[in-house]
Amino acid sequence: MLWFQGNSVHLAKYSLQLLMRNLSASKTILPVLTLFTKVILQEVDITLPENSAWYERYKFDIPVFHLNGQFLMMHRVDISKLEKQLQKLEQQGAGCWRMPS
Repeated sequence: MLWFQGNSVHLAKYSLQLLMRNLSASKTILPVLTLFTKVILQEVDITLPENSAWYERYKFDIPVFHLNGQFLMMHRVDISKLEKQLQKLEQQGAGCWRMPS
């Protein structure tokens, strides 16, 4: 479930994965969520056996975001926090990327 409030998008506390599991168990066609972004996005499916450590850590907290391997936020998207961290990385010269104009 998604809803908009101010400048940020909030994701409902209940796991999208739980919804997906329930839908797939009922043989319903799964919904497709599309994200358009300017940064590299790495998806980690915590329900896969090889990601069991992440499942144990975050099973009640998704979505969870890490930026360059460091915890950034959980439960909802904080656009302001994300923008500040990306600007900080750009100022520090971390990485060889620039935000597209």
